[in-house]
Amino acid sequence: METDPTMAAIMQAVTSSRAGDQTGARTTLLDLWHTIGPHGDPLHRCTLAHYLADLYDDPAEALAWDVRALDAADGLSNERAGEYHASLDVRGFYPSLHLNLADNYRRLGSFEAAQREIDAARRCLDVLADDAYGTIVRDGVAGVAAAIEARSTDRRH
Repeated sequence: METDPTMAAIMQAVTSSRAGDQTGARTTLLDLWHTIGPHGDPLHRCTLAHYLADLYDDPAEALAWDVRALDAADGLSNERAGEYHASLDVRGFYPSLHLNLADNYRRLGSFEAAQREIDAARRCLDVLADDAYGTIVRDGVAGVAAAIEARSTDRRH
């Protein structure tokens, strides 16, 4: 398996963000987005947009990036994902992608759209392993579903 320089750059930006440099990470990811373009490799677009959405406090801005991530996932094949890492299954992307969309819609007060997305996330939870990541996503779905039911637009942590 060859190193994918674009994925390496994306993951380096994610690491920088988690270390506290969110502004630098956002700048790096936006620069990469302009290099990749809206019709570039779906794995690159999905991954970048998914992580970039997390770097925006404004739910409308985050929503725009999460929609891009979902659109890219729809064009991503397991073959391409497997070229990057053999364990990747595109179906496993969808619970988190729909969860993020649901949370953004909820924060914007669009509760019907949020409910549709949380229902979509629930329908694909079975693809997640019983591991730490699966637990995080399942807990997130439960938390966002409760916030939708409560009609809360408060930011979740």
